[in-house]
Amino acid sequence: MLFVLISVLCSVTVAVIIKIAREKGVNYLQLLVWNYPVALLMTYFVLKPELIAWNSSLPWGLYIPLGFLLPTIFICIAMSIRYGGIVKTEVAQRLSLFIPLLAAFLFMGEKIVPKNLIGIGVGLLAIVFSIGWNKQNTSNERNYWIFPLMVFVGMGIIDILFKQIALLANITYMSSLWIVFVLALGFALLFLCYLLFIKKQALDVRAVAYGGVLGLFNFGNIVFYMKAHKALPENPSLVFTAMNIGVISVGALVGVLLFREKLSNYNKIGVLLAIISVLLIALL
Repeated sequence: MLFVLISVLCSVTVAVIIKIAREKGVNYLQLLVWNYPVALLMTYFVLKPELIAWNSSLPWGLYIPLGFLLPTIFICIAMSIRYGGIVKTEVAQRLSLFIPLLAAFLFMGEKIVPKNLIGIGVGLLAIVFSIGWNKQNTSNERNYWIFPLMVFVGMGIIDILFKQIALLANITYMSSLWIVFVLALGFALLFLCYLLFIKKQALDVRAVAYGGVLGLFNFGNIVFYMKAHKALPENPSLVFTAMNIGVISVGALVGVLLFREKLSNYNKIGVLLAIISVLLIALL
């Protein structure tokens, strides 16, 4: 379970870095771009993927949407943290697991058991309760509930696409991950060009450093989650449950204690419902 704990801490640290960067005046949108060169290098040197030739036979219908969605949803995560806080953003990310469950039931012919339906129902309630803004927030801030909602939907779609990639028989998962990260870096650099040349922003050198650290923890989250599954191959539900509940719980503690995020009673109910829904899906 040590690997799960490290993965949880890495996941929450990603949100903390974005939050701290913004508070220190770092361009938090630019720093997201510099996450991907580090993730790409770490994938190459640590995971050692087999580099394959790029040709028309590769499943570009999976790779290109993933390459686009990864930086796009990262931007939504940053905006969600800015306006809604770490707690609501982590809940939205973790409860996105219901989207692939629903997709498997609706489009892939898988049977869904009653406890999964109950878990999904509780999870949707958790989303409604957790992303509601406090009454004391400004009307402008209340309009940004759209960002955690986009995180919820976007992360769910990303999960579906990664699951499809894992099913590919003729290409290793690590090779696919390498290609996806290359594409994500390409789209991220296009976004940086938009910020620099269209929005006329100055290049923030500090964002490069923050982005590099962000990339290390983002990669650590992926690697240690994979190691946890390898260490407990017969207990995937335990890893899944510990990871999701761990991120929701630690994220809530960090948001409230470290950054003094204010949660309404509805938000607190949402966090509790999120934990219950994960338990219903994984353990019953």
